Amino acid sequence: MKKLLLIIVLVLVGTVSGNLLRAQVIDGAYYKNTTTDRKPAPLPIIRESDAFWSKTVWRIIDMREKTNQHFYYPTREIQGRNNLFNTLLKGIEDKRITAFDAQINDNEFKEPIDFNQVKQQFGDSVRTIKVTDINTGNDRDSLVSASIPTSEVKQLEIKEVWYFDKQKSTLQVRILGICPIRVYKKDPNDTIFVRKRLFWVYYPEIRPILAKKEALNEFNGARSLSYDDIFLTRRFDGYIVKEENTYNNRAIMDYASGEYAFKESERIKNSIFDYEQDLWEY
Repeated sequence: MKKLLLIIVLVLVGTVSGNLLRAQVIDGAYYKNTTTDRKPAPLPIIRESDAFWSKTVWRIIDMREKTNQHFYYPTREIQGRNNLFNTLLKGIEDKRITAFDAQINDNEFKEPIDFNQVKQQFGDSVRTIKVTDINTGNDRDSLVSASIPTSEVKQLEIKEVWYFDKQKSTLQVRILGICPIRVYKKDPNDTIFVRKRLFWVYYPEIRPILAKKEALNEFNGARSLSYDDIFLTRRFDGYIVKEENTYNNRAIMDYASGEYAFKESERIKNSIFDYEQDLWEY
């Protein structure tokens, strides 16, 4: 009887030890919980009467540029990390993020769309491929579900408002929305790329999700930032494509092209910077 009890105890101890060992398997030297438990930093409250001046602009971020590659990579999940677009796509699929129709120009956050409508922005979700029948050796058509070509999402458009806070005497900026842009060829033989806005997301809504998603720091893996940190600290580069104006908020490309469009973008950027500088006397 004692031997039987001893065997049972040893089996239970071995089972518990095995479960603890499996639970402690981590992909790294230590368990990372700083980012996963992080909450977005609260933003200062701004009253309407304190906003002495403001300007709304739309900016393009090309994720292929080295400065912005932390948004584009990794293109597949690695050590629990996903790129920005896959993070947004997963949130929309899980109904934690609301996507809005990107084809409405008067209000980016007016018409909500669901995950199926987001997938339709990439075209047909079912395609035909040629497969060889094992039994007959003949080729036949087979319908397969096409995966979303997330690697083709190479740009972002952000809507942001710059304002001067007269109480703090500082120029501040708030990001209002993010719109992923697909850059692709309609036909593999084409030489011209097509840019298509997919959907808008309201930035204040997605901040709790982005605050928990880690972007790799190539200089120090132990001090990686979240996507929310990157946006708040402005660790990206882009160019302005539109500012609010009396002409139905027309884009720069509607009245300028080539070098003139670049100069107009720089003029708008400098006008925001110069506004604050012109308030002071040196």
